[in-house]
Amino acid sequence: MSDNRTSSADSPFRPDPGARDEAPQFVLPLVVRIERAAPPARTDALETAARAVLAMLTDERSVGDGEWARAMRDWQDARIRKVVRRARGAEWRRAEALDGITVTGKSAEVRVFPPVPLDGWPKDLARLQVSGTDLDDPEPVPPADPAVPLLWLNPGVGMSAGKAMAQAGHAAQLAWWELSDEARTTWHAAGFPLAVRTAAPADWPALTAAGLPTVRDAGFTEIAPGSSTVVADHPALRGR
Repeated sequence: MSDNRTSSADSPFRPDPGARDEAPQFVLPLVVRIERAAPPARTDALETAARAVLAMLTDERSVGDGEWARAMRDWQDARIRKVVRRARGAEWRRAEALDGITVTGKSAEVRVFPPVPLDGWPKDLARLQVSGTDLDDPEPVPPADPAVPLLWLNPGVGMSAGKAMAQAGHAAQLAWWELSDEARTTWHAAGFPLAVRTAAPADWPALTAAGLPTVRDAGFTEIAPGSSTVVADHPALRGR
C-alpha cells in the first residue's frame, strides 16, 4: 500500500491557491450506472462511490511500479479532483470496456478509472453526462453502525447525488491518508465497510471541531469555496 499522507497546510481540498495548483491538473473519473427502470438508491450510490475511490487507491496497479501508479502520483500531487458522470445501457458497456474497477453496492454500480488530464478524457467517458445524477432513497435509511467509518454530510449544504458522491470519495480518501498502517490494513481486509449519512444540524458544529478529516470544497462546482461538506468519522481517528 502506498503512503500518501498530506499536511493540512498543503491540503488538496483547500479553497485558496497553493503549490498544488501549479502542478499539471488531473481528475479521477467515476461513472455511476443509472438505468431508467432501476436507478440506484442515493445513499447506496454515495457509499459505493466512496468504496470505489478506496479500491482505486489500494489496487496493485495504482502503487509501486503498477501501470496506473504514475497517473495516481500526478493526480495526488495536484488538486484532488473527482468527477462523477452517469451511464446506462450501451454507454455503461462501453465504460466497462475501459481500464478501471467496478464496485457494486446493494443497488449501485460505480466504475472508477485511473486519473486522466483535466482536458484529456477518453471519448467514451467525455460524452457521458454529469447532470442527471439526482437520486433518491426509496426507503428510509436506517441508522448507521457506529462501529464502521461514517462519512457525515453537511446538513446545510445541498448537493446533487453526483456532487455528493465525489465529496464522499474525498472524505474516504482523507480518512485513508490519516490512518496508521495497521488501521489501513484492517479496513482494507474487511472490504472497506463504511456508511454515509447526513448529520443532524445540531451535531454538525461538534463534528467539524473534533479534529477529524474534513473536506472543504475548492468551489469548482455547485457550492461556495471553503464550504465544509463531509466529515470522515473513522473509529481509528476518534479522540485523537
